[in-house]
Amino acid sequence: MAHGPVLVIGLDPTRFPDWDPEPVLAAMARGHARFAKHGIEADLCLTAADADGEQTIVAALTRTEYACVVVGGGIRKHEPLLGFFERVVNLIRRHAPGAAIAFNSTPEDTVDAARRHVR
Repeated sequence: MAHGPVLVIGLDPTRFPDWDPEPVLAAMARGHARFAKHGIEADLCLTAADADGEQTIVAALTRTEYACVVVGGGIRKHEPLLGFFERVVNLIRRHAPGAAIAFNSTPEDTVDAARRHVR
């Protein structure tokens, strides 16, 4: 298992019109707080599923050397975003080749996904 910080990449829930982002933001905050309880440093990269979002992800991936990158379910589970999901995985491979790639089930179990790969 690797040591080091974790990057969590997810869709920014505030960027969806006609949708209340508060429940998702609250779940993300609860999930992120769990990293501290486990002594794991974690950064959050919230983005849109577009070219600007890809630039945001590259900037986050190159900010530091991550031991693990967790890709959120909003990116993975919504079938119209399959191409974006593939691009995200390839961005991780290109810009953080030493990082493990993990997938969460919910915003609140993100630390569990990361802990499968980091101490």
